[in-house]
Amino acid sequence: MSAPILEVENLRKYFPVRNLWKRRVGWLRALDDVSFTVQPGEILGIVGESGCGKSTLGKTLMGIHTATQGRILFQDQDIAPLKPHQSRKFRQHLQYCYQDPGASLDPRWTIRASLHEPLIVHTDLDEAAREERVREILAAVGLPLTHLDLYPHEISGGQQRRVGLARILTLKPSVVILDEPTSGLDVSVQATILKLFLSLQQQFGLTYLFVSHDLSVVRLICDRVAVMYLGRIVEIGETAQVFATPRHPYTQSLLAAIPKIGGARVTDTFALEGEPPSPTNLPSGCRFRTRCPRAQALCAEQDPALRADWPNQAAACHFAE
Repeated sequence: MSAPILEVENLRKYFPVRNLWKRRVGWLRALDDVSFTVQPGEILGIVGESGCGKSTLGKTLMGIHTATQGRILFQDQDIAPLKPHQSRKFRQHLQYCYQDPGASLDPRWTIRASLHEPLIVHTDLDEAAREERVREILAAVGLPLTHLDLYPHEISGGQQRRVGLARILTLKPSVVILDEPTSGLDVSVQATILKLFLSLQQQFGLTYLFVSHDLSVVRLICDRVAVMYLGRIVEIGETAQVFATPRHPYTQSLLAAIPKIGGARVTDTFALEGEPPSPTNLPSGCRFRTRCPRAQALCAEQDPALRADWPNQAAACHFAE
């Protein structure tokens, strides 16, 4: 196995909780001791309920949020503590694709201006060379050159996602973080976008972190999957293995919620009830125990570690089998 292209070690991101007088009264633990590696050319899925820390993880890796603690090793460099001007040469190779591409495009700029901007900021290319690369990338994402003179509101949601991808690919990144890239799209458009992701991965040698709540899409496209709950990874492993034999009760509950026509689910009888605890007031021990029907006294006393007791799979549960 080759060396990882991205290594995350004990990553934490805490947000201060303040009262009306702006005094800090606690911490919101959005990420709490997250560790994983990503191999070159891999697609790693990040899944979980809303508020579990999926998007915060992506934005912390990108430097949009400053890490509270931990290391982010990219190209053998710890980029977590770097200031924006120090990390620029690394960040251009680690790009983030926003959930709402329309909101990430300036409505006053044409598509051409939006695609030229990252090249102006990060490269020394002259205007002719920039235009040549922009046209090359636009063709790669399947958009006609006539779109260069259009504004974001003049194209569809699926086309905006293609423009968002083109804007990222102009810098020739190594790793792309995709934040809910198929949300809000028709099923037929989703299929087209997913095919585009795989085509671009082969063409440009990309590595993806695929943040999504759509388990069906994750199962289709990802090589491995990491399941997050309240700021922690509770299970990680090869996608086929996790979907076939989920070890953590939370993973089992997520898979039980997937709609299925005909046949039986993997965990058809496992029901998830209640709401997650507040990340500002986490329960002792296992943070999933307040919703887990299998919880025992040990779960309140000890926080389970992520243990790799199964081939190509690890889970953070005292009683996982």
